[in-house]
Amino acid sequence: MTSDYTDIVPGTSIRRGLAKDDLIVIAGAGGFIGGSLTKRFRDQGLTRIRAIDKKPLPDWYQRVPGVESISMDLSHEENAFEAVKGATEVYNLAADMGGMGFIENFRVECLRSVLINTHLIEAAWRAGAKSYFFSSSACAYNTDLQKAPTAMALKESDAYPAMAERGYGWEKLISEMFCQEYTAERGLETHIARFHNIYGPNGTWFGGREKAPAAMIRKVLEAKDTGDLRIEIWGDGTQTRSFCYIEDCVSGIDRIVHTPELTATPINLGSSELVSINDLVSIVEEIAGVTLERSYRLDAPKGVAGRNSDNTFINQVLGWEPSTSLRTGMAATYAWIADQYTARKAGKRVVEG
Repeated sequence: MTSDYTDIVPGTSIRRGLAKDDLIVIAGAGGFIGGSLTKRFRDQGLTRIRAIDKKPLPDWYQRVPGVESISMDLSHEENAFEAVKGATEVYNLAADMGGMGFIENFRVECLRSVLINTHLIEAAWRAGAKSYFFSSSACAYNTDLQKAPTAMALKESDAYPAMAERGYGWEKLISEMFCQEYTAERGLETHIARFHNIYGPNGTWFGGREKAPAAMIRKVLEAKDTGDLRIEIWGDGTQTRSFCYIEDCVSGIDRIVHTPELTATPINLGSSELVSINDLVSIVEEIAGVTLERSYRLDAPKGVAGRNSDNTFINQVLGWEPSTSLRTGMAATYAWIADQYTARKAGKRVVEG
């Protein structure tokens, strides 16, 4: 290990056990979270990173200098095997997904993401990878526990008895089981994080795949720009969620993968700050300095009535949890989307998703 790199991450208790030139493979690296994770590892001195996404390279959310970037569809078995050759760690953040509109209207596409994990985990095991990470979702939780805005925070055991969200949630749950069985039967070290609504700069903000924080910001920017001070909200606005800032998310992935006690153990990765969609709109209005007339589209996709992250387990094991307040994270996200909005209006190429 050379003098310009340490596997102990500054300011944390993370010890990766890697050399700077160990090969890290990140699937879905052309997307929001995968791109942010790629940047984190590169910024911290890892020199051999293979970033893979099926989108053409010009459409990637982030292209990180000094990283091997490949456009490749990992739902094909031969591509998955090629992707992980020589890998020490493999991170699977590749999936067809988006906000609630996409998840509810394109269930087949969401389910087909199981092909990526099926091929990639087999390839990682055969390649002798040290560890494998799977990005799961809070959509894997039992929907019967999420029928009211005041629903309890979800702890990891609440995924069973299984009643996941149709399509996307079931794909996540079965892929979690793949990870656990590859550890139990074949000895591959796997790690699983259940994401709770990740948001922040460099993410999708228009086009139909954006999630609620970005969608609300875009709608507020459009209202200010056009002078039509109205906003449409999907549902009645009482639905509750917690939203996790991107920097907390990638820090959490790093910690989870490099904690042996979390091998083959699903864990929540989300904020425990619960807000209603109405409250989310109010936060954006405050940041933007505007008050809008609200209308509610009750027939639009709106997901479960209430969902929050119980962070008891992550605090117990890691002594850490996501800590960026929603107001702080939304301010940073608003500033970034505002720049993107202006650039797009001027005809420049921007992040679409």
